[in-house]
Amino acid sequence: MDFLDEALITAKSGDGGRGCVSFRRERFIPKGGPDGGDGGKGGDVIVRATRRLDSLVPFRYRRFFRAQKGQPGRGQKQSGKDGKDVVVEVPPGTTVQDPDTGEPLADLVLDNQELVLLKGGRGGWGNQHFATSTNRAPRRAQPGLPGQEKRFRLVLKTVANIGLIGLPNAGKSTLLSHLTTARPKIADYPFTTLVPNLGVIVFDEGKTLTVADIPGLIEGASEGRGLGHRFLKHIERTEVLLHLLDITHGPVSGLMEDFDKVTCELEAYSPSLPRKQKIVLINKIDLSEPGHRDVAELIKRLKARGYEAFPISALTGQGLEDVKRTLLKEFFHEDSEG
Repeated sequence: MDFLDEALITAKSGDGGRGCVSFRRERFIPKGGPDGGDGGKGGDVIVRATRRLDSLVPFRYRRFFRAQKGQPGRGQKQSGKDGKDVVVEVPPGTTVQDPDTGEPLADLVLDNQELVLLKGGRGGWGNQHFATSTNRAPRRAQPGLPGQEKRFRLVLKTVANIGLIGLPNAGKSTLLSHLTTARPKIADYPFTTLVPNLGVIVFDEGKTLTVADIPGLIEGASEGRGLGHRFLKHIERTEVLLHLLDITHGPVSGLMEDFDKVTCELEAYSPSLPRKQKIVLINKIDLSEPGHRDVAELIKRLKARGYEAFPISALTGQGLEDVKRTLLKEFFHEDSEG
């Protein structure tokens, strides 16, 4: 899947149209007064979120957006036509930033949410506005005001209820494929997932939750190593984190170190991330021996830290109904019959 989650664009709103210098010329009225119309307003630059997009890939091919100029005024007090707005369509979850300061200018989360980024220039007045008792035939009109031109940075942060986190090859893509309707690429090597994959858990009565499988973390990701910020920014909007641990990765002490590595990277990127609701999933129990003591010990240690933990197999689906019931209760405050 082609994916782009940052883009630089330049936008220009339309110039206002020039006002008209004109005088009324009709039969039997040799000296009609001024009747120059006003220029039209220049078009605005509008940014709008649409669910038809899920990436910023279109901005790889188009980076300049220009609104239409306002038309000049005409005689008989006819105003010029306003210039057409230009609409910059982005996927929901896009933040518009000042490229120099990083200041957020707009945060578009909902479908059809929009904001005017740049207003078009006002049209100039025609000479009808400049008639006075001492100057009944003014021969001046205003030029239209110029539009604005500015650069913007678009940053896409995935919109999802739940984020799947964990070290590379922990089984997040496999879990997403069994927990939701998504069909991500799955292979037994690190960094199979290079972009966020989205899936939807469907419950009874039409209730749904969106899940994002985020590229795996490595130590130093908060400083840009590995997939760096391309991973971390996509979990800022999530409400609950599902943290996967691979039971085959080593002893309990090593697994707790893995858990702490990911937690430290979250905190280094943003102090608010570790405070999100987190549920730990101990994956690949199908590869461990029945009654494996390490699973029970790991659950005990995690619960001592205040985390709810579930032993699961993302491959076989074992334990996933318990996870779904917990998520249903967390988000909708009700239990599922499974």
